[in-house]
Amino acid sequence: MSTQTTRLEELGRELGEAIADHPKYEQYEEAKAAVEADDEAQELIAEFNQLREEFNVSRQLGEATQEGLQKVQAAQDELHSLPVMEEYLLAQAEMVGELEKVNEAISEPLAVDFGGEAGGCCND
Repeated sequence: MSTQTTRLEELGRELGEAIADHPKYEQYEEAKAAVEADDEAQELIAEFNQLREEFNVSRQLGEATQEGLQKVQAAQDELHSLPVMEEYLLAQAEMVGELEKVNEAISEPLAVDFGGEAGGCCND
């Protein structure tokens, strides 16, 4: 392995550690843990996922209805209205914002959207 590759991997680990130590990441992890520990949130997540899955199956079969979509949206609204979920979604959005800044900083000298291109999928 070349010295340059080793250095890039080292910098990647340092970046990962810096992200993990960032206050917004810590807030995100705390909010995520709070959602995972909240019985009501877990119940509503399960209900939402079930309704969403049923709707997706109906859509694939060409049997989706507006009523089915409204049920999914209502379940999502109910879930998102929980204070613990609101905190989680806010923390998640803030963390995504920080990661977008990191992506921009990496992408700028490469003249490419590093985060968008790193997935290996072709752009049409």
